[in-house]
Amino acid sequence: MAGRPLHALLLPPAAGAGRLLDALAAALDGSGPAILPLDPGLPPARVADLLHAFTPATVETQDGTGRWRPDASRPAAPGSGADLPDGTAVVIATSGSSGEPKGVQLSAGALRASARASLDRIGADPVQAGRDRRAAEQDRAEGRHARAHVQHAAQLRGDQGHIAGLGVLIRSLVTETVPVVVDGLDPAQRNLAVFGCGYVSLVPAQLRRMLDVGASVSAFGAILLGGAAIPPGLLAGARAAGARVVTTYGMSETCGGCVYNGLPLDGVRLRTAPDGRIQIAGPVLFSGYRNRSDLTGSAVDEEGWFTTSDLGKIGPDGRVSIGGRADEMINTGGEKVSPTEVAAILEGCPGVREAIVFGEPDSQYGQRVTAVVVPTRLSNPPRLQELRAAVRRTLPAYAAPRALLVVPAMPLLPSGKPDLAALRGLGRDHASRTLP
Repeated sequence: MAGRPLHALLLPPAAGAGRLLDALAAALDGSGPAILPLDPGLPPARVADLLHAFTPATVETQDGTGRWRPDASRPAAPGSGADLPDGTAVVIATSGSSGEPKGVQLSAGALRASARASLDRIGADPVQAGRDRRAAEQDRAEGRHARAHVQHAAQLRGDQGHIAGLGVLIRSLVTETVPVVVDGLDPAQRNLAVFGCGYVSLVPAQLRRMLDVGASVSAFGAILLGGAAIPPGLLAGARAAGARVVTTYGMSETCGGCVYNGLPLDGVRLRTAPDGRIQIAGPVLFSGYRNRSDLTGSAVDEEGWFTTSDLGKIGPDGRVSIGGRADEMINTGGEKVSPTEVAAILEGCPGVREAIVFGEPDSQYGQRVTAVVVPTRLSNPPRLQELRAAVRRTLPAYAAPRALLVVPAMPLLPSGKPDLAALRGLGRDHASRTLP
């Protein structure tokens, strides 16, 4: 219905998972408000920015629920007060190429279509899962040991503020199964069967840690792997260990993964724009950006095709290969980082005259955030830990640079713009200070 209220939830991943699941179920069936899940671990200033941009009616924390009141000293967000489109169930916070927050509006129909297409592709039968659940409930009621039944595990970091973690909960609702949510995985945990999960959603860094400790990755019926570039050798290593890995490609605007192992899910259509960017259409597509009809109009054309920031090619068999991002966003461990936003913080630090930030290939995170700094005094350059601390006071920890290169001057292109190719070359040729 038009005018449906938006309810923000700032709840800890594991402890608040039950409440989030209930709120999500009500949002999907229309009996409750649309929800805006946010990470309570974000810096308070970032939370305030997101609430200001998306204007929820109410905010729920572990301490209770109250009405959200905008800061009168701040200008109103563009389009504030606009109704949510009919059927909107979820608004997911994401960042654009400029780093400004965008609220991706997802309808109940799109979320269910995504979940069902995903389940069908990996061979998880929703009907059989429901039968298994009811049989397990009956077994418990009669005092017998519960039969094994299909479950889904959330990302092991318990990340429901992002579409991949939320998608796990939606698939659990569709199959009437029990989601498993944990705050994190003990690096020494090797017996993954103790979680009792049929399927798990991971980013490459998590899978790499599992393989490093010899964890039983074959315990899962399938591992959905996405959210970042997959380092060479990771897939081969996982499959050699007995894992069934399904690579996924997608984004918040497509309800998460909409391409599995290079092929679009049922109902999803792909093509490339003249500039090589991937375009997507189908029932999993978002309905717009919260309070930003201008951004919606520039992202989705009149025929319903959404233009992504990813470059790619589509083969004769319909299989897509992604060739990198058209914008400058850094994708580290499944998280997006705006280099402009991080560089602006660094340039406000003592001892920093100029800063550039970009992503470098990383075997664990896909990309690592790398800072190049021109110090005010070359004899006394800033330290990496100091710069990281400055960024973490404003942005999430994953945005803090993990590598630092100090240079006397920035190499420039004839246009006057920083020469990123030269800077990346310097990073390879010279020992930069890098965290392990």
